[in-house]
Amino acid sequence: MTEPLNVGDRPINLTQVLKLSGWVAHGGEAKALIADGMVRVNGEVELRKRRQMALGDVVQLEGGPSLTLV
Repeated sequence: MTEPLNVGDRPINLTQVLKLSGWVAHGGEAKALIADGMVRVNGEVELRKRRQMALGDVVQLEGGPSLTLV
């Protein structure tokens, strides 16, 4: 099941989404998950730490939870 994550109306990147969701405690942890290919955006493995996110994007940890940006 996908949970909603309210990111407001400001630009946000993937590292910030992982921190805001509470999935990681700090940016270094987020960057490591992304570099290891453990994060999917809209069903595709995403390796860009600074990928700009959009409302409606779905982010998922490999074998874990997923969320939709609202």
